[in-house]
Amino acid sequence: MSGHPWPLFDLRIRTPRLELRLPTDEDLLRLVGVASAGVVDRDRTVFLVPWHKLPSPAFERQFLLHWWGNRGRWSPEAWSLGLVARKDGCPIGIQEVMARDFAIKRVVISGSWLGREFQGQGLGTEARAAILALAFDGLGADAAESGYFEGNAASARVSEKLGYRIWGNEVLAIEGKRELEIKVRCTRETWRRDLVPVTIEGLEPCLKLFGVGDLGPDEWATL
Repeated sequence: MSGHPWPLFDLRIRTPRLELRLPTDEDLLRLVGVASAGVVDRDRTVFLVPWHKLPSPAFERQFLLHWWGNRGRWSPEAWSLGLVARKDGCPIGIQEVMARDFAIKRVVISGSWLGREFQGQGLGTEARAAILALAFDGLGADAAESGYFEGNAASARVSEKLGYRIWGNEVLAIEGKRELEIKVRCTRETWRRDLVPVTIEGLEPCLKLFGVGDLGPDEWATL
């Protein structure tokens, strides 16, 4: 076997200022520090699961368990790719893209966060552009979906710049409060592909793991 036995570790997506890759344990430990230093004000609701509000050390332990668990739950039918965004070699946040039955539906969903000190600099736009290039050019997706809570102007701007359009909303109950999630969708036709240049390396050996092509019995087994 040539390359990493889990080829996703060799996948690299680059924008002018960022490199996105599957995080190593060292990356995760550094990301714990970035996240604990602050992502948003603790009283704000910006995530479906308010993980950023946990006390230490529960915060650090649940953070690590979440990303370790994502690795172990992977299958071509249901996957979640959490990529560390690195600027000048330093982890600054996470950009996640996920799908269920991608081979049939050809739709991905994304979520992300950046450390507070890295916000407001266009880095979130670059990170989202990276996974849109992966989805559309790399995997052949038909659409990419995302969402943000009402009042989250920063997320709304990133989505609008890259070609997402509002297609609906959903009322959610989070921590006993009513929250309105705005749902947005980007297609090949609306995607602003020229906004951020993106290069992708190491994707071909990963394609079948995303459900793009069939894995043979020597490539995938369920124990």
